[in-house]
Amino acid sequence: MVAELEKIQYDDGGGFRAAFITDTGGFWHFHPEYELVLNTKSNGTRIIGDSVELFDHYDMVFIGGNIPHCWNYYKQDGLLPFEHGIMVHFKLSSLGEPFLSQYEMHGVKELLKEAERGIAFSVEDARNAEKYLVQMVNNKGIDKMIDFFNVLKILCASEKRAILCSENYRQTFDEKGNKRMNDVYNYIRENYFKPISLEEISEIAKMSPFAFSRYFKKNGGAGFVEYLNRVRTNKACYLLRETDYQVHKIAVECGFTSISNFNKQFRKTEGLSPRDYRAQFK
Repeated sequence: MVAELEKIQYDDGGGFRAAFITDTGGFWHFHPEYELVLNTKSNGTRIIGDSVELFDHYDMVFIGGNIPHCWNYYKQDGLLPFEHGIMVHFKLSSLGEPFLSQYEMHGVKELLKEAERGIAFSVEDARNAEKYLVQMVNNKGIDKMIDFFNVLKILCASEKRAILCSENYRQTFDEKGNKRMNDVYNYIRENYFKPISLEEISEIAKMSPFAFSRYFKKNGGAGFVEYLNRVRTNKACYLLRETDYQVHKIAVECGFTSISNFNKQFRKTEGLSPRDYRAQFK
């Protein structure tokens, strides 16, 4: 399965699209537009380029054009809350280089540059931006643009933003997509709970194990095993926080071969044991 080019529709004829999120996610895609996403009522795992992270309520991220991404939502009883977030799309050309070259727009230009690797913001930033994003959905014309620039002001002033994609991450996407890496990412996302050997994943990429290991690290910013453990650990974090499953059951559900391996990998990623992590939320 290849990351698909998503065509963003601007139903009001403008260059800035804002809408409530009602879909169920899981669509691995990219598009030339910048994207700002605020999740208000959902949680799960988001994958942006080579970044795989757990997200919760009031998770807000800003993504540059052509970075592949998807959200895997954790559903309660198979359902998601209605309008569980807000999404904004716009083209860089809608702002224009002459406008961005003005001295007053220096902070915005730096923000757009950082977004080429994806940016995550604090819960406080997300809550501050929420009212303007809601207004963007409902407003048109100059009022909509004023809301947009109020959001940009919050993003530029943020002191707790974090870059998502690694420095080694390389965008190699065109409109046909990078089939090899996308086949690999999607296979991991859909099969992380099973044993996945280097030989097996190399066959998906149609490469030798040695060549695949070098290729994945160069293009994914991390080794294959490290990336796979990150996906598994993120799911384990959700289950530890949201369920009463026993730790050994969570280890099995997330694809770890033994409880000792689970404890080792979890501590390596999160800095504490699974039991201590769970205790934080009780």
